Amino acid sequence: MATMKFRLLLYFLAVNCAYASDSSAILALARQHAQQFSAHTHGQAEIVAGPIDSGRLPDCNALEAFSPPGMKSMGRTHVGIRCQSPYPWSILVPVKIAVFGQYLTTARAISAGEQLAPEDLTEVTGDLGLLPAGTVQSVTEAVGKTLRNSVGAGRTLRLDQLRSPLVIQQGQQVKVRYIGTGFSASADGKALNRAAVGDMVRVRMPGGRTISGTAKEDGTIEINN
Repeated sequence: MATMKFRLLLYFLAVNCAYASDSSAILALARQHAQQFSAHTHGQAEIVAGPIDSGRLPDCNALEAFSPPGMKSMGRTHVGIRCQSPYPWSILVPVKIAVFGQYLTTARAISAGEQLAPEDLTEVTGDLGLLPAGTVQSVTEAVGKTLRNSVGAGRTLRLDQLRSPLVIQQGQQVKVRYIGTGFSASADGKALNRAAVGDMVRVRMPGGRTISGTAKEDGTIEINN
């Protein structure tokens, strides 16, 4: 009987001593992992981790951070922390990743179809995680492009609002180049739609046959076989 009581006492002490995880170590590891995860972003990351309730987590000698499914490189997200020894467990630590960097806004109201020049753009610094997906961050991404829709002054620019200048007009006579392994050929045709560099163009060839190819910078259409 005494032996049983002694074993129960040891179990009670082991269990209560086990619930002693250090929340500061968990949060520090979560911040470090979030910093590495967001290292590819264009800006300076500031990370806040927590809060967590570590009072019921067993003590751990080997903590490890991991990226759970859906983890984001900026904004509100979670970092996974798991224990490998002596008691296996895992939790998700709430993390806010604020990435401060430059992005572009319009310096004036710009109409649809206008080509952007450097003086049309203003560089602003802010938390990129609060901006729409695809926000333009570099002047080189915007200069020379045209707007798909009119934009007011001081508005954030997105990549999906921009398009490259048209290199082919509908009805234009174009040269079609066929490029294959060890050969190339060319023929003339008529473009059936407008296109910027990289867009697909439908071309009516002599005899009425219609083909499709990629618009190139020099205004030609390229077809790869």
